[in-house]
Amino acid sequence: MAYSLSLKNRSAATLRDFRLCISGPCQIDLAATAEGGSVGKRLSTFTELLPPDGYALDPGATWTITIHGLSWAFQHWTDGARGAYLAFVDGSTVSVATSPTRRVGGNASPKRGVESYPVPETPPAPISVIPWPNAVSVANLKTAPAGLALAAEGDEAKAAAIAFTALTEALFSVEGIVRPAEEGGLPVYLRLKDGPAAEAYELAFSPASVTVAASGRTGFLYGLVTLGQIWRGAHHFPGAYGFPTEGTIADEPSMGWRGLHLDVARQFYGTAEIGKLLAVLAWNKLNRFHWHLSDDEAWRVEIDAYPALTEIGAWRGHGLAIPPLLGSPPERSGGYYSKAAIREIVAHAKTLGIEIVPEIDVPGHSHALQQAIPDLRDPAEKGSYHSVQGFPDNCLNPAREKTYEVLETIFRELIELFPFRTIHVGADEVPLGAWSGSPEALAKLRAIGGEAMAEAHAHRLNVSSHSPLAEAIDGSSAAVLQALFLERLQKFLASQGCVMGGWEEAAHGNVIDRQRTYLCGWRDMKISAALAGEGYRMVVCPGQAYYLDMAASPDWDEPGASWAGASTPEATYAFDPVAGWSAAQRERLLGVQACIWSEPMQDRAVFDRLVFPRLSAVAETGWTRPERKSWDRFRASAGLMPVLYGYP
Repeated sequence: MAYSLSLKNRSAATLRDFRLCISGPCQIDLAATAEGGSVGKRLSTFTELLPPDGYALDPGATWTITIHGLSWAFQHWTDGARGAYLAFVDGSTVSVATSPTRRVGGNASPKRGVESYPVPETPPAPISVIPWPNAVSVANLKTAPAGLALAAEGDEAKAAAIAFTALTEALFSVEGIVRPAEEGGLPVYLRLKDGPAAEAYELAFSPASVTVAASGRTGFLYGLVTLGQIWRGAHHFPGAYGFPTEGTIADEPSMGWRGLHLDVARQFYGTAEIGKLLAVLAWNKLNRFHWHLSDDEAWRVEIDAYPALTEIGAWRGHGLAIPPLLGSPPERSGGYYSKAAIREIVAHAKTLGIEIVPEIDVPGHSHALQQAIPDLRDPAEKGSYHSVQGFPDNCLNPAREKTYEVLETIFRELIELFPFRTIHVGADEVPLGAWSGSPEALAKLRAIGGEAMAEAHAHRLNVSSHSPLAEAIDGSSAAVLQALFLERLQKFLASQGCVMGGWEEAAHGNVIDRQRTYLCGWRDMKISAALAGEGYRMVVCPGQAYYLDMAASPDWDEPGASWAGASTPEATYAFDPVAGWSAAQRERLLGVQACIWSEPMQDRAVFDRLVFPRLSAVAETGWTRPERKSWDRFRASAGLMPVLYGYP
């Protein structure tokens, strides 16, 4: 595939001695060639393109460079350069406007913003609720009351009422869902009931009031969320939905783990965005937020012992340790979460029934960490290996004692911030050639498996790969080294009273304690089923259905990634996360999780389009029993669910 970029000089001055710097999601291969110029420095999604020696771009003229050799074929309009600037020999830069990538042979208008899901005149269900409850028996539907006047008994009910009021104000500030009786609010009584599970609730409707019964705070909150959804459907679409005055709803989730993963390393999201996203999760009755705080592209959490992590690792820009990536501007950009901000976010999530799982992705995906703490590398390491995302030598060395000194210090500070005491350590996408040029690592291999193992690994030096999926290292010498790393890290976390999470590659070597860990199955459902059969506790989040950065269709005009294919909202909704699993395998299922990887998310309108309503589709799979699911009923209510940014 050829990729052509044209630069037009709209200024009044002739441009000389410049480099055109672009950044992804596109990756220009290390072996790429070019017509009309040459390829200069490259790091993952950042590439310098050079015009011919002595070239001058006169006012009104256009320079075109055509690249042969992409790391993967473009499939969507967001795949090409999303950020660009000119860099001059004096160190100055000038930002360059970019436009959506166009393909030869015709282009429809690029799609952005949430796709409309109109409420039909006669929906399949008389009330609007997502996820759909277990047992619904309601009658005598009327128009919605002016609002809901909450009357809570006891501390747990009062806390839930306060949380629900704040939730509705955050998501639907002007609707007045919660309002006092003197403003026409219908009395809603929150009453404690022994017996129901923590997230279960019951609603009882009468003409004069509604009663919410639950055993604790989260059950009360979820009951109120259901009631709020019913109210919104009847309030906004009185011809389609009604508000019950008779009957009951009894409900509880079918899965305990109903999560969302958010990558904040590749694109940064401020605390206001995180706060509203947590509100959206609560409205979908999702109870886990997997916070991906580090990756090759950035480090996002304050660590007192190592201030360089945020001083260096949290920022990208021209001339910095980490260049502009994934559409970043030449100016310094990025950010991180202070400890004070994290404590507030964790406390806020707790009021919404959400536990937060932080992820520090190691031993791979550690480029930003290594830029901040360079002595983590073996000083005698030579040559190079590259990750699938194009980062050189990005894995922490399992043979160095310094690695564990630094990580144990970091994790001690992290554990203090996250009381759920579940820490995700990544363990994904370690390249086959990792540490192949490190004398320390080779010596460790030699001690474990002998000279042949060490020599075989040394021969993987300077081998790069850009496979559409991560390299499978299971059974390799790289997996042996990673297993040493993970076994030690897991034992440390267990000593701190923590459960360790990892992506499915954490199972390589079978060294981690299955009772003190869980795995996220992301590549292949057969792999997830097999790992469950081996006794691993699994959270299912396959790229083919639950990676919300994947495009919603294979059409060029849709945004998003494509390595795992495309998944329409209906396909995501219909996906069965445990199809073909045995009863024993199902016993090891913790639940499901949607994953947002942020490569295409610099454009927040793209975020909205990719995430909604597929997030709600995953939420319903995690909550609702399979026999009670209905795409037609879900689709009729999907447009009433909140979105993060609200781009049309």
